[in-house]
Amino acid sequence: MTNAEEKELECFMEGLKKRNPHQEEFHQAVHEVAASVMPWYLQHEDYRKAQILERVTEPDRIIIFRVTWETDTGEIRANRAYRVQFNHSLGPYKGGLRFHPSVNQSVLKFLGFEQIFKNSLTGLPMGGAKGGSNFNPKGKSDAEVMRFCHSMMTELHRHIGEDIDVPAGDIGVGSREVSYLFGQYMRLENRWSGVLTGKGQSFGGSAVRTEATGWGCVYFCEHMLQHHNEDLAGKRVAVSGSGNVALYAAQKLIEKGAKVVTLSDSKGCIHAKDGLDQEQWEELRVLKEENRGRLNAYESSGVEYHDGAKPWGFACDIAMPCATQNELDGDDAKKLVKNGVIAVAEGANMPTTMEAIDTFRSNGVLQAPGKASNAGGVAVSGLEQSQNAMRISWDDDEVDKRLQDIMKNIHKRCVEDGGDGEKVNYIDGSNIGGFKKVARAMLAYGAV
Repeated sequence: MTNAEEKELECFMEGLKKRNPHQEEFHQAVHEVAASVMPWYLQHEDYRKAQILERVTEPDRIIIFRVTWETDTGEIRANRAYRVQFNHSLGPYKGGLRFHPSVNQSVLKFLGFEQIFKNSLTGLPMGGAKGGSNFNPKGKSDAEVMRFCHSMMTELHRHIGEDIDVPAGDIGVGSREVSYLFGQYMRLENRWSGVLTGKGQSFGGSAVRTEATGWGCVYFCEHMLQHHNEDLAGKRVAVSGSGNVALYAAQKLIEKGAKVVTLSDSKGCIHAKDGLDQEQWEELRVLKEENRGRLNAYESSGVEYHDGAKPWGFACDIAMPCATQNELDGDDAKKLVKNGVIAVAEGANMPTTMEAIDTFRSNGVLQAPGKASNAGGVAVSGLEQSQNAMRISWDDDEVDKRLQDIMKNIHKRCVEDGGDGEKVNYIDGSNIGGFKKVARAMLAYGAV
């Protein structure tokens, strides 16, 4: 980036921070995209004149509301909920709902902003949005979660629709929560429509939706490695997290001959020096998905639990952060580089800090950003929308084939817009590739 381009970026970010004070996650997400697209943006006077960059960083609307619900002991509780409808230039708003104590406007704006370009990269007609609440489903009974979801949908239903905004699940919102939300939507609207994705397959959900984000991350990583004359088979992969994304990334990695050496949760991580086998993976899936247990309860030959540890201190060839934002910091990146990591594939949204990104870049580590490698989940959500609209269901093989094609095409777009000689800059490629399509649509619509 030239001095002039850096000045423009600095000026732009100054204005954004002034308009959005104390929203650090949002500032970080915007800076990453703006830094990538600024050189291209400054070369196109028509986009500058239309203020596309300024407009795309301002949400269409943010809906904030109270959710009141009752505990099993009859106590009344109140939480705050949001829906950030960020940009619908390419199609109806699309993005998950997150239930977690950390949810606030900054987190949801960063997620919604990322979703615009992630959805753009899939090639499917979807805009970007995100929502959720600071409600924590952990430790709550099914009945308490149900009452919360019903109360939330009582307000949310008036702001969504299959051609308006189609929420999905995210952290804290799995099939149970989506089912409760969808059931209440039908009661209120007196109709069945594909207004939520991540539904059960018995009532309109898509095959492979649970596995999609993790599988998609592995597919993208495989394309990235092959493009740089590397292979996934035999590689040691440190995976963080133990939710759907991490578990199904691990499953697909094992299937493709890689060695999954770590999984983690908020209390610590497990380390399997020689890699997990299929039987161990299934035991871990049951522990996490069915029993909602902790990794410290898992015991198996060749697997050690490390209390309070992160996955990044163990020897690996590939790092796959699949837990949450900014989980991999500068110190972690230095450890990974020292241990010989050659690639990072993000299964979570913005899991690496700016310092970590700089460390990887300066050491020649390939890095697949979440808006590209994490796009498998929303891609299959888009396929679920298509199936709902056509009143049909595709089987596992059909959905998986379409998912593989989408991830292959996303990789192709990243290479086209991020090529810089021998190695591809996947961060720039995904940001520029996603931004261009949205910018063209916004310019075509005029000043709206």
